[in-house]
Amino acid sequence: MSDMKSFDIGDFIPTVTEKTTIQNMVERFKMRRKERRLSQKTLAQTSGVSYASIRRFERTGEISLRSLVKLANAIGCLSDFEELFKHEIILSVKEYKK
Repeated sequence: MSDMKSFDIGDFIPTVTEKTTIQNMVERFKMRRKERRLSQKTLAQTSGVSYASIRRFERTGEISLRSLVKLANAIGCLSDFEELFKHEIILSVKEYKK
């Protein structure tokens, strides 16, 4: 998402990477914003996040966490954050519990 040419393993094989995660999240965000028929300017007024920050987020994927949470709240997706880091990570078979 920068001006420099860089390659991401996700460009070649289907795998989860930081780049693809950000790109997918931005696309879902734009889809939700458009479903609600909100322009970037209207969303800026509604959410309290600057128009420039929204434009940058939709173009580059860069935004502060606080602003992202404000945007999610403004488009009715705040509860999606409740799923982050929720699932236990199992590092060994011994740790696995049914």
